[in-house]
Amino acid sequence: MNVLGIETSCDETSVAVVGDGHQVLSNIIYSQSVHKKFGGVVPELASREHIKRIVPIMNEALDEVGMTLDDIDGYAATFGPGLVGALLVGLSMAKSLAWGRNKPFYAVNHLEGHIVANLLAHPDLDDNFLTLLVSGGHTMLIDVKGIGNYTVLGKTLDDAAGEAFDKVAKILGLGYPGGVALDKLAQTGDPEYFRFPRALSGKGRLDFSYSGLKTAVALHVKKLSDEDLASKKADIAASFQEAAVDVLCDKSILALKKTGRELLAISGGVAANSRLRNRMDEVCDKLGIRVVYPPLHLCTDNAAMIAGAGHIHLSRGETSPFNANAVPYQKLV
Repeated sequence: MNVLGIETSCDETSVAVVGDGHQVLSNIIYSQSVHKKFGGVVPELASREHIKRIVPIMNEALDEVGMTLDDIDGYAATFGPGLVGALLVGLSMAKSLAWGRNKPFYAVNHLEGHIVANLLAHPDLDDNFLTLLVSGGHTMLIDVKGIGNYTVLGKTLDDAAGEAFDKVAKILGLGYPGGVALDKLAQTGDPEYFRFPRALSGKGRLDFSYSGLKTAVALHVKKLSDEDLASKKADIAASFQEAAVDVLCDKSILALKKTGRELLAISGGVAANSRLRNRMDEVCDKLGIRVVYPPLHLCTDNAAMIAGAGHIHLSRGETSPFNANAVPYQKLV
């Protein structure tokens, strides 16, 4: 079965073709640059960009594997969570294609897509593991007991880790989105320069909180002169990143111990962070826990993970109605 997936939940327009569940045949991702001058995603502009790009990107995804729509057996698209206008572009496109060609359609939860990304990257995995989903909009620990069967063990009570990375990058003048730039800068800094707070750490809880950490960085920077900030920027980035990663590691290990899981799968945009990968490798190696990540192009929002999730559900005979609507605040469970 060849499934064409569409992802338009925020500011990436992506179309992919996945065959046989785990085989990514194509995965075209267009990251919108129009938002940079605004320091964040502008929903109306995101929707307009998706409308302009969706057909050319779909054609590119098909051309890359020498296919036409006649070769597609099913369609999948993100229906939430995300920006409602952006979601409607991809969702409407997929439903229209499926309806017009009399093919099955499945509306995919964006969060489930991130979980499935590791199944695409590691075909040897079964679908029972602990997932740390850490992105710009979500920070969650999820016990996966099969695709479609999830228990959320902990989640952020305020800001997501990825949002904190982007906001701190903006405070340091690194632009938007700034997670990658902050990671690169932090590699040249001293992570022990300043000890920023680790919220809810050591409490035995699996929930997260990043608003206090973000505020602590802002207050620290406010006290510095322009000259001091310029000389300490890399140290601030490294110290912030260390605090953020400490909490992710500590709570993941606590969740592993509570669930008895021996496999940790990390997904979402922040899964691309080099310090998170290095630290998690270290702590999991000491505990004899296997830890896996998707390749970088499957960490950020992409259609391959949506097509992969759609493939799993469609192969079970599960379909979505053609009146399925966008749900901007859709939860995983």
